[in-house]
Amino acid sequence: MSEPVIAQRSPLRFLPLILFALLAGLFLIRLFAGDASRIPSALIGKPAPTFNLPALDGLKDTPGLSTEDLRKGHVSVVNIFASWCAPCRQEHPVLMAMARDAALKEKGVEIYGLSYKDEPANALGFLQAGGNPFQRVGVDPAGRTAIDFGVYGVPETFVIKGDGTIAYKFVGPLSPSAVATTLLPEIEKAMGK
Repeated sequence: MSEPVIAQRSPLRFLPLILFALLAGLFLIRLFAGDASRIPSALIGKPAPTFNLPALDGLKDTPGLSTEDLRKGHVSVVNIFASWCAPCRQEHPVLMAMARDAALKEKGVEIYGLSYKDEPANALGFLQAGGNPFQRVGVDPAGRTAIDFGVYGVPETFVIKGDGTIAYKFVGPLSPSAVATTLLPEIEKAMGK
């Protein structure tokens, strides 16, 4: 009588599981290790796009925003925001603090807002409730100007040199530490200091 033949299983049967685990691990590393604020922009070093946006109706003493406002010799900070954007609400107190910052005022830095794909009444309510940190607010209901700036989503903040050249792009909500360690140094660079 012969002994039964036991089929040996190939170690290759684990290959799909190993590949899946490697891909999942790589995905998780890229998801959590990346810094979204470091997404590069093809527009850095290039002129800001041409635009002329109307003012937000009801926002007293705050005119609209155009490309010409970015070419007046001072550094501009342009914040793209929307009332429906939770991170925009999160960063709003930081923008208010920047607007009150005496050092920025002394340097002539202007802070502008671009209302992105928002209902005017909602944007107005947002700025009236939390305060208006902007010297100018342009209304971009279709998002065309934001697209021309290369915006991925809101909020995004741009530092613009006095000649209208885009110097820096920050993606995501500003925090006090991001302003201190990233945005203020970029403003200084844009001023040529």
